[in-house]
Amino acid sequence: MEFFTSYDGTALAFRTLGDGPPLLCLPGGPGRAAAYLGDLGGLSAHRTLILPDTRGTGASAMPADLATCRVDRLVADVEALRRHLGLDRVDLLGHSAGGSLAMLYAAAHPDRLDSLTLVTPSLAAVGLPSDSGVEAVIAARAAEPWHTEAVTAHRHVTAAKTFAEAAPYRFAFEPLMYGRWDEAARAHAAADPAQRALPVSEHYYRGYTPDTRELRGRLGALPCPVLLLAGEVDLWPTAESAAGAAALFPEVTLAVQPGAGHYPWLDDPQAFTARVEGFLSRVG
Repeated sequence: MEFFTSYDGTALAFRTLGDGPPLLCLPGGPGRAAAYLGDLGGLSAHRTLILPDTRGTGASAMPADLATCRVDRLVADVEALRRHLGLDRVDLLGHSAGGSLAMLYAAAHPDRLDSLTLVTPSLAAVGLPSDSGVEAVIAARAAEPWHTEAVTAHRHVTAAKTFAEAAPYRFAFEPLMYGRWDEAARAHAAADPAQRALPVSEHYYRGYTPDTRELRGRLGALPCPVLLLAGEVDLWPTAESAAGAAALFPEVTLAVQPGAGHYPWLDDPQAFTARVEGFLSRVG
């Protein structure tokens, strides 16, 4: 684990994993330590993954002002890390809520990106729905043995006003977030509570209101190529929502990984790695 000091004096942590050209990977949750990304399905065999813990999570210090954990203000931490690494330009990947942060960074610093990879990204930062057609996705999995319990938990999670309110239902709901509810998925989901900092989760979008017109204008002029990777059975975003979001970018590859949920590198590591590395290799 390595550390750097961000713009306001907060000590932030990151680790590097693998070999090859650097790929800066922003975790989601929101508020989950980057450990849940693992090696992104073996992508570390092709890229040096730079995996920062968002302020207040993992080994990063909790800031004195929790308002600095808001997604738009976290852009400054990403820029501070880029400078610390001495990289003039970066290939940037964002997963889930980290996808929202990655889009905001791209809008603020388009000249610092060689590419942008959005893996099952939250669309909250750009004011777009993430759940278009979600009931059809849920219904398509009705034959699964866990379906009834998971759907009941899903209703509680979506009705909750805070992450703390949703927490008691999270594990029962989790099968809907994976393409396969196998041993690896259960272990990954079970690790969530210990990896998640609820104060960061609660403040990630608190008070954030996107200027959608300006933001979409900036993304519409983005000079780098974008990979938008969705999971076929993901709930947030659904593949339908991801297809709608693709129109934000002038040069975009939309990919829907068959059978994948919110963590496509777990559902089919080989397919995930081939898709992402294939995109990055063409960019390079």
